[in-house]
Amino acid sequence: MGPLVREIGAALRAAGAPAYEVVIVDDGSTDGTSERAREAAGEVPALVVVRHPSPQGQSFATLTGVRAARGRWVATLDGDGQNDPADIPRLLAARAAAPAGGAGPLLLAGWRKARRDTWLKRVSSRVANGVRGRLLGDSTPDTGCGLKLFERDAFLGLPHFDHMHRFLPALFLRAGGRVVSVEVGHRPRLRGRSHYGLFNRLWVGIADLFGVLWLMKRGPRR
Repeated sequence: MGPLVREIGAALRAAGAPAYEVVIVDDGSTDGTSERAREAAGEVPALVVVRHPSPQGQSFATLTGVRAARGRWVATLDGDGQNDPADIPRLLAARAAAPAGGAGPLLLAGWRKARRDTWLKRVSSRVANGVRGRLLGDSTPDTGCGLKLFERDAFLGLPHFDHMHRFLPALFLRAGGRVVSVEVGHRPRLRGRSHYGLFNRLWVGIADLFGVLWLMKRGPRR
């Protein structure tokens, strides 16, 4: 975790970010994640570490992190090292290039065009994205990418539920917003082990998918 925190700081400094903070959410790990993250505090002074007493899942961890953040804009990325912090400036550049005065909140969503995953994970993700896109019409090629950029208040105004991180593009569209996909890099996994596969990405998530479809049909899209 320490090397990733340092990478984030280096990427933001290189991009000329005038002020920033890094929020780490330790989702009830038992491997010393919080302690290792705090070791980087000397290089990234604006570091906040929040720890769940027990694992709550990615969606709740994301919500905890956004609530702890103090800035207007929040960029998210996974802690396994596969998202490259050097791509955060790409999201910031895409935000700057987005047409001004657009209605509704803006979501910049990373698109891992060249995935560095196993064959099974790439296929399961393609199936899940295809089914989700066909039913929800979110026009997003990679909803599962952890690299995203959005306004804090816009995110906190969305409906929150377990696994909602997989449906952020649809939820932003439901709120009358816009979604811009930005091509980003993808690296081999450096830490941890993936718990996602074909069945828990698609079949176990069927109830969530139809729940979001129900939400989409009942507004408040404008």
